[in-house]
Amino acid sequence: MDTDIRYAYYETAAGFLGIGCTENAVCMLRITAARPAYVHQPTALSDRAADEVRAYLAGERRTFSFPVVIGGTAFRQACWRAVMQIPYGETRSYGEIAAAIGRPHAARAVGAAMAQNPLWLVVPCHRVCGADGSLTGYAGGLSLKARLLQLEQNT
Repeated sequence: MDTDIRYAYYETAAGFLGIGCTENAVCMLRITAARPAYVHQPTALSDRAADEVRAYLAGERRTFSFPVVIGGTAFRQACWRAVMQIPYGETRSYGEIAAAIGRPHAARAVGAAMAQNPLWLVVPCHRVCGADGSLTGYAGGLSLKARLLQLEQNT
């Protein structure tokens, strides 16, 4: 992965969108309540990604077309790939993700992998819930998780 990363932030309906980009791909995307502390260095790619995320948050887009690169352990990569297969508007449990990657007893480890997800929305970890359907851990907070799930249920 290219190590030269430029960071930019954008205001959205859900909060500040932080985006990290290499020359060719988005490598970090997250939403926070407070403006990120890094220097704003937008690129054409971060602008494009921000436009697509804003359209998603407005219920006008269900997928993203910008290029991404994601680093991580083989286990995390497997978890994130499985989560990327969850259809828009649907959820899966941590146990279901663990089973999908051939590690049926690794639900807690799946949760830990979700906590390390650098590409929110692209790797839609907000779609992963407790076995009973309850909203459990989300790096962006449970209110954002609920908001994203509600958006997907209504569009």
